Amino acid sequence: MNPHSLSNRDFWDELVPMHRASEFYDVASFLAGKTSLLPLELREMGDVAGQSLLHLQCHFGMDTLSWARLGARVTGVDYSPAAIRQARELAREAGLDGRFIESAVETLLDHPEWDAAERFDRVYTSYGALCWLPDLRPWAEVIVQSLRPGGTFYMAEVHPYSFSLDRTPEGKMVVSFAYLPQPEPMRWESDDSYATGTAPREHKVTYEWSHGLGEIVTALLNAGLVLEFLHEWPFSCFQALPGMERDADGTWRMTGEERVPFLFSLRARKPLEQH
Repeated sequence: MNPHSLSNRDFWDELVPMHRASEFYDVASFLAGKTSLLPLELREMGDVAGQSLLHLQCHFGMDTLSWARLGARVTGVDYSPAAIRQARELAREAGLDGRFIESAVETLLDHPEWDAAERFDRVYTSYGALCWLPDLRPWAEVIVQSLRPGGTFYMAEVHPYSFSLDRTPEGKMVVSFAYLPQPEPMRWESDDSYATGTAPREHKVTYEWSHGLGEIVTALLNAGLVLEFLHEWPFSCFQALPGMERDADGTWRMTGEERVPFLFSLRARKPLEQH
């Protein structure tokens, strides 16, 4: 693992228990039976009952286990040891079956707990995952190698264009950060988190890689998947910018007349003849 990703892993290890305890994740409601999935994912993924599902970059497993509650046989993968420990504990607390593997995406196929012969009906990933990956080619290859022929990959993710946006003190929305891939990752140092607000901690330096929509789609196509749809959405899964308001369905929207994509969703299929 490169030094940037190691720094990111330290950041997530420290953040996991804070997220687990946060109002944003609301673990108590999940344990009481509420899903952590948004209507978008539930609608576009459809029925998963009886199907095997691999969740890449699963954080502490609440979304993974929400799919298990809907009848899927789930495997979650994350490179944070703290996240995997919390995921296994959450599965026990919720009384749900779920397998969790501590691994970076790019090394998953060589992990000792990985069954090289296993293939999944679905591979899934969601919000805020891709910016932590320096190279999308290994990511796409893991997706293809993990799917059975005819299986589907689905992702709902923060739109890369929205990552480039910021607001001025006067409230104007401006492009402030890179949209297209850059030679080096962006370095951030902050005590802030989308789930906890400002909370002082030891590990606060992170590195993020920008991946444009074209790069994302091309990586999947080059790996051999067939694109079924690509949708762009004018709402977010968190308060991405000041001035956004939360809807009853848990998403966040801009006030006023601005219309930009904050999320995208994508589904692709592995051809039946591909092995």
